[in-house]
Amino acid sequence: MVVTPSDFQKISLKIGKITAATSIPGKTKILTVTVDLGDRVAQAIVGGAEYYEPAAFIGRLVVVLTNMAPKIVAGIKSEAMLLAADVNGKPVWLTVQEDVPAGTVVR
Repeated sequence: MVVTPSDFQKISLKIGKITAATSIPGKTKILTVTVDLGDRVAQAIVGGAEYYEPAAFIGRLVVVLTNMAPKIVAGIKSEAMLLAADVNGKPVWLTVQEDVPAGTVVR
């Protein structure tokens, strides 16, 4: 599939700061994170709970797809998607090295 520039312009990527992360009772591979996106706070379900403790997420600056259609996962509304590289099935979250304000647009 080829993505045109106009297709890419439909995607809203921003830097988000994770302010909370919690385990989901009965789930071993996913957890819930709360992400400050500058203009709003979103909740997202993320994979990798078998690799990362919730505390490892707190304060991280991550790349977030912010205009994704909400989806119910494990009975919880997920409103955004954190981007990650897939290293043999383990997510490695895309982050930034410098201190970037939450809500900064990724182009």
